[in-house]
Amino acid sequence: MKTYVNEVFSSIQGEGRLLGRRQIFIRFSGCNLDCNYCDTPESKNPEYGEFLSTTELSEKVDQLTTPDLHSLSLTGGEPLLHADFIKEFLEIYQKDSLLETNGSLPAELKKIISLICYASVDIKLPEHTACPDWNVLMDRELESINLLIKEGINTYCKLVVFPTTKMDTIVFIASKIAKEVYNHSELSLIIQPASPLDKWENHQYKLLEISEKTGRYLDVLVIPQIHKILKIR
Repeated sequence: MKTYVNEVFSSIQGEGRLLGRRQIFIRFSGCNLDCNYCDTPESKNPEYGEFLSTTELSEKVDQLTTPDLHSLSLTGGEPLLHADFIKEFLEIYQKDSLLETNGSLPAELKKIISLICYASVDIKLPEHTACPDWNVLMDRELESINLLIKEGINTYCKLVVFPTTKMDTIVFIASKIAKEVYNHSELSLIIQPASPLDKWENHQYKLLEISEKTGRYLDVLVIPQIHKILKIR
């Protein structure tokens, strides 16, 4: 089996609960959403990059493996557009892996859920204009989160916010997750201030307010994109 892979590289995880861990990033091509804050727009092209077999991808991973490797990051684009390929790859190449997904494809998630160790679900705000019907998207994201937690996958949610993001919207999403997610006490919400951070000049205290108000419902962390601060890939 072959599929398009945008790039494969080794770096430090700059987001979420695995922050600071050495990972090999496998960035799959193509995305089913169109977020206005996307920082890898080339990955939206479904035929961008190399057309690789699972064997060829395994060889690239082997060449990049270092003693400090923690796990693989399956990212994109949207990696679940390649669920069948990922399933074949992980069945052969048994490494710990983090799935970085928008959570909109729960049926595809089911194909690989038993093969992953960690998951980051990127919750979209209405202002992200990711798709025509935000309510449908949110329901699918919640379905994916529930699948992951019930499977025992170490899971966290990520929410990209701007200084202009409405507080009521963020609180609504946090409360909805707490209400509808099975055993939500095992779930963390990562508040990620949108890069570049100079957007937040004179707005830093809004992040404290977001943390306080969402913390009524979920375990919350505020973490910017550290790899951009360090100026590494």
